[in-house]
Amino acid sequence: MTREELVQKIEELKKQKNAIVLAHYYSNPDVQDIADFLGDSLELSRKAGSADADIIVFAGVHFMAETAALISPKKKGLVPALGAGCTLADGVCGENLAQWKAANPDGVVVSYVNTTAEVKAYTDICCTSANALSIVKGLPQDTKVFFVPDKNLGSYIISQTGREMELYDGCCKVHDQVDTAMVLDMMAKYPEADVLIHPESACSNDPAILGNPNCYMYSTSGILRHATESPKKQFIIATEVGTLHKLQKDNPGKEFIPVSEKIVCKYMKLATLEAVYEALRDEKFEVKVPQEISGRALEPITRMLSK
Repeated sequence: MTREELVQKIEELKKQKNAIVLAHYYSNPDVQDIADFLGDSLELSRKAGSADADIIVFAGVHFMAETAALISPKKKGLVPALGAGCTLADGVCGENLAQWKAANPDGVVVSYVNTTAEVKAYTDICCTSANALSIVKGLPQDTKVFFVPDKNLGSYIISQTGREMELYDGCCKVHDQVDTAMVLDMMAKYPEADVLIHPESACSNDPAILGNPNCYMYSTSGILRHATESPKKQFIIATEVGTLHKLQKDNPGKEFIPVSEKIVCKYMKLATLEAVYEALRDEKFEVKVPQEISGRALEPITRMLSK
C-alpha cells in the first residue's frame, strides 16, 4: 500500500470505529501528521480521558498507553507496537519503592509520570517535566523525598529548588547522551542560537549550562512554546529528534538544529503508519492495567492533576 492509501484506510477505520489516534512528539513524522492530537505523555493522557471516542490508538510507548488506560478505563486503548518499551520506565519496579517506603514510612515518593502503572501504585504523587518544580516545592520541607526514576531530572530539580531528595539511579538512555561537551560544541558552531534542553539530559544540573543566558531547560511543550514566542531565528534542540518535525511545521521561517542526530528513541519509532493501521483494523495490542493495582496507580496521577 502507498502512504496515501494507508492514510485513507486509517481515516476510514477511525470513522467506522469511532476511534482517534494520539501521537507523541517523538513519534514518526508521518504518524504525527495523521494524529487527531499531538502532545507529550501527560497531554495525550488527558486527551484520552476527555475524547468522545470508543477506541484510542496511542502512538507512543507502553507506559503512556497505560496512563491513558488509568485515566479512561472504559475506552479501548491500543498500542501499535508490542515492543514499544522505555528504558527509563522499565528500569524501576514497585519493589524498589516498597522497600524505600518500608524504611521511610513518613517519606514521600515522587514519581515521574514516565513510569509503569505498577510503580505508580507505590507512588504518593506523580510529576511531569513541566510541573516537577512546582510539585516538589509544594511538599512539606521536613518530609523526606524519594524521586523516581530519572536522576537527571531529579538533579535539575535539586539545583533549582535547593530541596534535598534521594534520587533513584535511573535515566532515559536517549536524553542521557546529551552532555555538557555536546551542547557547548554546538553552541560554538552556532553562537547566535538559543539552546532548548530537556531536563532529562545529562547536563541538566551543570552550572556551565544553567548559567549560560542562551540555554533554556524545558519540557517538550516548553521547548515548542519558546521556539514559537522567541524573536530568535535559530535554535539548537537538545531533545529527541522527532520534536523537530512539529517545530519546523509551526515555525517555517526559523532554523532548528538537532544537538545530535543520534538523539533518537527507537521505541517511539516502532509506531509506523502500517502499525497504526493494523492496530485499528484488528483492534490488537490492547493495553489493560490489572484491577488490583489500577485504583492505587490512579491516585498519584489524580493528586498531580489537582495541583
